Amino acid sequence: MSHHPDDDLQLIAEDGARPHVPHERWAVLVIDDDDEVHAATRFALSHHLILGRELELVHARSAAEARTVLAQRQDFAVILLDVVMETGDAGLTLVGYIRDVLKLTECRIILRTGQPGYAPELTVFNNYDINDYRTKAELTHTRLITAITAALRSYDQIRTIAENRRGLELIVRAVADLMEQHALTQFAEGVLTQLTALLKLPLDGIVCAQRGSPFDDSERERLYIVGAAGRLAPLIAAPLESLDDARVRQAIEQTIQFGVHQFADDHTTLYLRGAEQEGAVFLETRQPLSDADRQLVEVFAANISACFSNLNYVEKLNFAAYHDALTHLSNRSRFIVQLEQALRDGNGDQVALLIDIDHFADINDGLGHDVGNELLVAVATRLETNLSPACRLARIGADVFGVLGPTDQLQPQQLLTLFHIPFEVGEHLLPVSVKLGYCRLREGGGSGFMLLKRASIALNRAKKHVSSDFDHFSSEMEEHTRWRLDLIRQLKHDFHAGRLVVWYQPQVEIQSGAVIGVEALLRWPGENGFVQPPSVFIPLAEYSGLIVEIGDWVLHEACSAYLALAAVQDRPVRIAVNVSMPQFRAGDLTERVASLLGSRRVPPSALELEITESIAMDEPKTVVAALESLRMLGISIAIDDFGTGYSSLAQLRALPIDRLKIDRAFVDEIRDGKGGLFAETIVTLAKKLGLGIVAEGVETPEQAGFLRALGCGEAQGYFYAKPMPLNELTEWLAARQRH
Repeated sequence: MSHHPDDDLQLIAEDGARPHVPHERWAVLVIDDDDEVHAATRFALSHHLILGRELELVHARSAAEARTVLAQRQDFAVILLDVVMETGDAGLTLVGYIRDVLKLTECRIILRTGQPGYAPELTVFNNYDINDYRTKAELTHTRLITAITAALRSYDQIRTIAENRRGLELIVRAVADLMEQHALTQFAEGVLTQLTALLKLPLDGIVCAQRGSPFDDSERERLYIVGAAGRLAPLIAAPLESLDDARVRQAIEQTIQFGVHQFADDHTTLYLRGAEQEGAVFLETRQPLSDADRQLVEVFAANISACFSNLNYVEKLNFAAYHDALTHLSNRSRFIVQLEQALRDGNGDQVALLIDIDHFADINDGLGHDVGNELLVAVATRLETNLSPACRLARIGADVFGVLGPTDQLQPQQLLTLFHIPFEVGEHLLPVSVKLGYCRLREGGGSGFMLLKRASIALNRAKKHVSSDFDHFSSEMEEHTRWRLDLIRQLKHDFHAGRLVVWYQPQVEIQSGAVIGVEALLRWPGENGFVQPPSVFIPLAEYSGLIVEIGDWVLHEACSAYLALAAVQDRPVRIAVNVSMPQFRAGDLTERVASLLGSRRVPPSALELEITESIAMDEPKTVVAALESLRMLGISIAIDDFGTGYSSLAQLRALPIDRLKIDRAFVDEIRDGKGGLFAETIVTLAKKLGLGIVAEGVETPEQAGFLRALGCGEAQGYFYAKPMPLNELTEWLAARQRH
C-alpha cells in the first residue's frame, strides 16, 4: 500500500481550504491509501454541482486518519471508503465504527475496492450497513458522479425526514415546556429559544411582541415587546416603537394588522392569537424558508397559539397564588420562596422581619372590616414607600407583614418610627403600634419555612414584652418552644391515658372552722412526684386547646366527688372548679354544665365556677353572657386571684358574681408585716358590693387571725389543709368529726 510521506490529516478542497459553511456544500469524505485514487476522485468531482450544491471533498489516507477526521466533524453526506488499507478489512472495520460507535446512520457509505476477492459483495451487503459497493475499475468519471448523485439524493431525503421528525418532536416538547411557563416574559423567552432550535437560527434576530402592555391592563392597543435576545434584550417590556429597526417594526405591525403569517426572502413573521390577545414573532432567517421549515413553523405557531390564549389566565392564577389580593404584596407562599432564594444566595447580612399590628382585631370589631382593610392597605403603602428597594415586602397573615432585606436598613427604631404618625383611613385618624420579630439569615436553619418560623418565635416573644416592642431570634427561644411543644404532646398523651388526677383543698369558714366547700385542683403526677406544676402545664393546655376537654373532665370528676362525699357528716356544701377562657370561647359552656349536673343529679347550688379577673376583662361580652346564664341555673360564680388584674369598679359591678377570692400575694403581706392593706381594701370592697370573700394561701395563725378581724368569711390554705386526693379528703373529714 502506498502512503503519503506526510501522514498528517489533509483537508483538500478544489481551490484550497474554503471555510466550511453548513448547507452550502455537500461534505464528502474520501478514504483511500492510494494517492492516485484521491487525485482521480478530485479530478472527477471538481467544480460539479450536484443537486444544486458544490462538493466539499475531505481526504484521509488510512482508516486511522479517517477516525481522526470523524472525531472533529461528522456532517458528511457521503463517504467513499476503500476496503483494503492498513489491513485487509480496515475499511469494513471502519464501517462498523461509523455506524455502531459514532451512530452516523444518515450518511451514505459507498464501498470501493481494487481487490474484490478480499470482500465478497453478497457477504459485505449482508453483514455491513453500506449503501453501495463498487470496484475501482468500474467507477469511471460518469459512474462516480452518478453514484455520488444517487447517494446524495438518498441522504437528502433521509435528512429531510429526520429533520421533520426532529422538528415535530421539538414542537411537542416546546408546547409542553411552554405550558409550564406562568409569566408572559417567560413564555416569550421560551418561544424564542424553541424557534432557534427548530430552525437553527441565531437568537439575536428574533423579537416577540404583543398587543397590550404586559403590566398595565388599561393599555390594550399599543404594541409591546415581550421577548427579545442578544442586542435587543434590553427592549423587553418596552413599546414596539422604541425598536430602531423600521423593517422589524413594520413586519410585526403588518402581521398583527392582517392576522396572518408573513414569509419574506430574508425574514418570517408568525402571527399568534389567543382568546383575548394578539402577538407576533419576527424571525431573521436571512434566506427564504424551505417548504419543510415553513410547514414546521406553521405547525409550531398553531400549537403555541393554544398556550398563548391561556397565558393571561395562567398569569392571573399565578398572581393569585403568590400575591395578597388586598394589598397586592407578595403573600406568605411567595415570601417563603424569596427567603429560600436569599438563603441559597448566601447573603448572611440580611434579616427576615415580621411586623404585627397591635390590637388590630379591636379596629375590625369597633370600626368594621372595611376600615380594617383600608388600614392594612395604608400600612402596606407606607412600608413600600419608606423601605429600601433592596427590601422584599409581603403580607403573610391577617395583620402581619414580612420584610426581607439588609440588616442595616431594617433597624427596629427606624421601623418603629414609621408608625409614630397616625394613619388616615377614611374619616378616621388611627394611631397604630406594632411589634417586630427578627431572624438573621445565618440563623435560618437552611430553609425559608424555618426562617419564617424562627422570626415568628421572635415576634411572639416581642408581643409578651412589657418594655420592648421587638425581639431577635435566639436558639434558646426555639429550645423553649420545642420544650413547650414536647410538654403539650406529653400532657395530651397522659391525659388520654388517664394519668391526670383531681385533688381537693378544703375551704373553711374562719369564725367557726367548719368546712363549707372544696376547690378542685388539677394535678399531673409522675413517677417521681409531679411532672409539672399547674402554673406550667395549665397555660400550655389552654394554649393548645386541650383545656376544653380537660375542663369537662374536671367538672365530671368534681360532680363525682360531691356525690362520693354525700355520706360524710358535715360534708362541704359546694365544690369550686376553675374555668378558662377557651372553655368560654367554645360557646356552649352553659349547656355542657347543665347537661352534666342533670345527668349526675347534682344540684346547681353545689357548683361554684371560678374565673380569673383577666378572663373577665379580656372578652367581657363573651364571658358576661355565659356567666349570667350559668347563674340563672343556680351556679355561683367567684373571681379568682382578685386584685392582680386591672378591672375598674364599674367593670366589677357589671359582672354577675357571688364571691371574690383574695390572691395569696396579698395574704403573704400579712405574714411579712406589711399590714395587709390590700387584703383589707378587698374585704371592704366586697362588703360594699354584697359579695362573699375567700382568702387563698392562708398558712399561719397570724394571717387567719388578721383576716378574721377584718371580717373575711372564708379561707383556704396550708394552715387549714393541703390539697389532697379524694380518698384522703374523705379520711380527713372523718377525722375532724371524731375530734
